[in-house]
Amino acid sequence: MAASVATSLAFGALPLAALPAAAQDAPASFADLAERVSPAVVNITTTTTVAANTQRGPMLPEGSPFEDLFRDFMNPGGGDPEPRRAEALGSGFVISEDGYIVTNNHVIENADDISIELFSGKTLKAKLVGTDPNTDIALLKVDSDEPLPFVPFGDSNAMRVGDWVVAMGNPLGQGFSVSSGIVSARNRALSGTYDDYIQTDAAINRGNSGGPLFNMSGQVIGVNTAILSPNGGSIGIGFSMASNVVQDVVKQLREYGETRRGWLGVQIQEVTPDVANAIGLDRAYGALISGVPDGPAKDAGIEPGDVITSFAGQEVSDSRDLVRRVADAPVGESVPVVVMRDGRTQTLNVKLGRREEAESAANGSPQQEERHEGEVLGLSVTPLNPQIAQELGMDPQDKGLAITGVDEMSEAYMKGLRSGDVITEANQEPVATLSDLEDRISAARDAGRTSVLMLIRREGQPRFVALSLADDAK
Repeated sequence: MAASVATSLAFGALPLAALPAAAQDAPASFADLAERVSPAVVNITTTTTVAANTQRGPMLPEGSPFEDLFRDFMNPGGGDPEPRRAEALGSGFVISEDGYIVTNNHVIENADDISIELFSGKTLKAKLVGTDPNTDIALLKVDSDEPLPFVPFGDSNAMRVGDWVVAMGNPLGQGFSVSSGIVSARNRALSGTYDDYIQTDAAINRGNSGGPLFNMSGQVIGVNTAILSPNGGSIGIGFSMASNVVQDVVKQLREYGETRRGWLGVQIQEVTPDVANAIGLDRAYGALISGVPDGPAKDAGIEPGDVITSFAGQEVSDSRDLVRRVADAPVGESVPVVVMRDGRTQTLNVKLGRREEAESAANGSPQQEERHEGEVLGLSVTPLNPQIAQELGMDPQDKGLAITGVDEMSEAYMKGLRSGDVITEANQEPVATLSDLEDRISAARDAGRTSVLMLIRREGQPRFVALSLADDAK
């Protein structure tokens, strides 16, 4: 590795020294920090076998002067085309003296051979311990004759917008490089279920993937993973997976070679202010249960319409928060879950399953659930019968109200309700006739609520929608 930062320190079995934690003022220089932590940053080179190019060249007339040229260009060696080897570059960092290294999954994905180049220039072969595509994290292991310098993880939750950070890695294959910036934003979600990215304006380019993002104490608070760019180069919008997520993944990969996330077994959606009002919550928080297939939650008595407000003794702020808490919880252990149901809270103990096993077993059949007649709240409805149920892809025995029309000026239309949707519950009680629905609306008014919560099914998928009772005022 071409070292652009010199070091005269000797590193042994102790973690690299960290700078004072309080040093968050604008530093006069990042040189001391770079010198301390750079020996633990590595370059990663992967080799992958790429299938032979079987594409035929352009069709040329026999005897064309270009015939030989294109034959030599498409297959310079003659004979049958053969597979070729391709190399890719990335970054990583050592997290233990015995040679465990963290990088991105996409850096080493499908690699036949992985080589690690230390800051000193020494090259070691690495073996893959495990990967987690959901967070794009991979754990590698190298064997070394002597203890390797390593860096500790820090608390990403302690980082604030505006704090200084330093990114290190191997951008564009140019060798070891340092860039600095600040935390631009926190808790960014890109596309993954477990995303918790730190956004930074520290320069991150191709090849930086898998490298560390440091705080001013020399602790890793993120793994550089992605950039937002129209041209493939850094424009000051980079994303690092938060260290608190990475640490949990690394711990499992190190212990099991795979992730073992908790599984609750529910379908959830956000609690919006109108939904909160409809079910009697004093504010919008928690996660609304829209469906409960067979699994741990159903076994524990959790029902559609419940709002999970606390999980394992901690308040649930929103559905994303619940997903992360469940994933981090131990598989097979019983966890207290507080739900709001019918205006009252109750605690249920759920023995968590394992998400990976549930996903493997899920291969198939989507769930189908039930659902009612007249005009109300801008909706034209009719009771579900076996024929209508089958036309809508439901079980002939299902009950509910099929929506046959939606007033385009109504709130229901603006909230996405359409013909073919089926109402199965209102105010968390089943509805099968127009009278049932009108009774639920009357009960909501009598309770002083300004909206009614409906459970809607569309192509078997459940969704809660809160509709204002003003649309039905007489």
